[in-house]
Amino acid sequence: MARTRAPDHETQREQILDLAAAKFAQTSYPSTSMAELAAASGTSKARLYHYYESKEAILFDLLDRYTKRLMLIIAEVEGSSQRRGLSERETFAELVRAFLAEYETSHSRHVALLNDVKYLVETQREVILDRQRDIVAAFARQLARAYPERAAKESQTALTMMVFGMINWTFTWLKPGGPLSYRDFADQVVAVLEHGLRTDT
Repeated sequence: MARTRAPDHETQREQILDLAAAKFAQTSYPSTSMAELAAASGTSKARLYHYYESKEAILFDLLDRYTKRLMLIIAEVEGSSQRRGLSERETFAELVRAFLAEYETSHSRHVALLNDVKYLVETQREVILDRQRDIVAAFARQLARAYPERAAKESQTALTMMVFGMINWTFTWLKPGGPLSYRDFADQVVAVLEHGLRTDT
C-alpha cells in the first residue's frame, strides 16, 4: 500500500526549493551537498530524502517550476492586456514589468536558472532549455508586434536578447529595498525601448 502524503507535503517541498535555491546561489550547486541542504532546511538528511531522492532532483524541480511560472506570467500578461484593451507596446511594457517583478521575489531561483541548467542530466536539461526557448520566442513575438518597424525578422532575435540582456542580470546589482526599485527600473527599460536615452522626447 502506497504511503499517503502529509497535507503539508507540497508546502514543505516549496520551502526546500526556496532554501536550496538560496544555498546554490550562495555556495554554488556543485559545492552544495545534501547534508548542507538538510541543515539549511532545518531537517535531517533522511527526512530530506523523503521529499527528494537526490540533489539533482531538487535542482530539476526548482528549474521546472520556475520556468513554468515564467511561461504562466507571459500567458497572464497577454490575457490581461486583451481584457484591458492595451496596445501591443503597452502589452510588451507590462511583460517587462511582470518579469522584473518576478525576478525581485525569485532572486535565487533566477540565479539557478542562469547558472545551473548545465548540471542537469541531458533529458532534464532539454526540458528546461526547450522551455527557455519558448520564453524567448514569446518575448520575440510580442516585441515584433510592439515594434514592427524595428523588429524585422532578421533583427528580431538580436533585439529580443538585448531586452533580456537588460533585465536578466539585474540580480548582480539591483537589490530589493535599494535606491532604485525593480518597478522603477522596469519603467527605465520601457523608456529606453520607447525613446532610447534621449530626454527631450
